[in-house]
Formats: sequence, structure tokens, C-alpha cells
Amino acid sequence: MRKWLLPGILGLLVAAFWGGWFWRAPLTAWLRATFPKVISARISEPRPDPEKYRSLKRDLEARRLYLGAQYRSATTPVARAAIEQQARQSLETTLPEMMRCWLGTPWDFNGTAEAPGSGKIACGYFVSTVLKDAGFKVNRYNLARQASGNILQSFLPAKACTRLVGKPYAEFTATLATRKPGIYVVGLDSHVAFIVLGKDGFRFIHSSGAKPWCVVEEGSAEAGVLQRSNWRMFGNLTAHPDVLKRWLNGSKINIKGNE
Repeated sequence: MRKWLLPGILGLLVAAFWGGWFWRAPLTAWLRATFPKVISARISEPRPDPEKYRSLKRDLEARRLYLGAQYRSATTPVARAAIEQQARQSLETTLPEMMRCWLGTPWDFNGTAEAPGSGKIACGYFVSTVLKDAGFKVNRYNLARQASGNILQSFLPAKACTRLVGKPYAEFTATLATRKPGIYVVGLDSHVAFIVLGKDGFRFIHSSGAKPWCVVEEGSAEAGVLQRSNWRMFGNLTAHPDVLKRWLNGSKINIKGNE
């Protein structure tokens, strides 16, 4: 009996392998139908995209230089305003794509990765690095080390920022819904992130120090870190003319708290 045991087991394994291969399509369909959330999460799990990031960074810089030259040669306020609008459109189109190239990059409290997937990144460094790579002349190390309120006010005057303390999440979302679309920076109790606000709501993009501990994009209902915060301060970077002017002219961003 023993001399037939090993060949028999091997035969069963071979049969199981070829059977699984032959029936792989219906088995996959069954798994998708039975465990849709698990399977879809595995398939759609985001991966950092450094190549696309480099391409977006390069193209946006070329756009900034082109528009900046036009801006400096413009002779009327109307002409300059039109170029500012083009700058705003360029930033609002490209910045979210740049942020999404980081999705899946691991979070670490001390993370300072310079590009998607090149290491771990903290929330402040995620914000400062994306802004630097989008063409803002800012020291990403010094900016990332600031409190979130200082990060915001390095770009925006205090009157252009909204602060809500101890307010329910529903009040925050209702307030945000009344604001202009654009790229927002939002400071929380101990966190800083981007909000991409559009006509159909907002997306919360950040390097999360909570599960799944990586750069993530979340909708209003999934944004647990945003929901739980007691302190929220936010401002629209791409709607402010001074921010656009500094981007077009390549002007240095003076970091508040680092004077």
C-alpha cells in the first residue's frame, strides 16, 4: 500500500492544480459574488505611482513657467486676472492627480519620503512635499514641522481661513458646502491634510496615522480622522489671488512660525 501512497498523492495534487486552472474563471466569479468587498478591496488597492508623479510635476512646472512669463508681460488688470484663472485651473486639475500618485505610500510619524513609494511619509511632509513639487517655492522640511495653523497661514492670511472649534462634523461639512470649489488645506487637532472640494462634495486626501496607516483618499462618510477632530481650520489655496501670484512668479513662501 505504501508504495502507491506517494504517487497517489502526487496524482491528486496534479489533478487539483489542473482542475483549479480549468475552472479558474467560474471560481473567480463565485469568489467575487460571495466576497465582493474583500475581493474588490484586494483588486483596487492603490499603489504609489512615482512615474506619473514625475510626469505631472514636470508638466505643471512647464505650465507655471509659461503662464508666469505671460503674467509678467501682461499690461492690464483684466489680462492678469485671466492668467490667474488659468493658473487656478491648472493647479485644481493637476494637484489632485499628484496627491493620488501617493496613495498607498506608508505613513510614519517621522516619515520624510521625497516621492511616492520611496519610503514613509508623515502628514505634514505629504502636504509640504506635494505643494513644493507643484511649483510653490517653499522649504518642505521647515513647513512640515509647523503646526497646521501655521502651515495654512504661510499661504493664506488669517481672514481667509475658517476655524471651527468644538463644532459637530455636520456643521463643518455644511460650512464647507457653502465655499468655492478648490484645493483646501485643513488643519486638525494633530493632523494636516488636503481637501479637494468640487460641485459634488469633497475628497479628503492625507497621510493617515490611523488604519490603514498610509496615504488615503476618503469621502465625507469615510473620513474618520476628520470626523473625530475637535479643532478644524481650513482655507482655499487655489481661490486666493495672492497664492496664485506667488505661484506664477515663483516667489518664496515665507513660513509662519519660522521667522
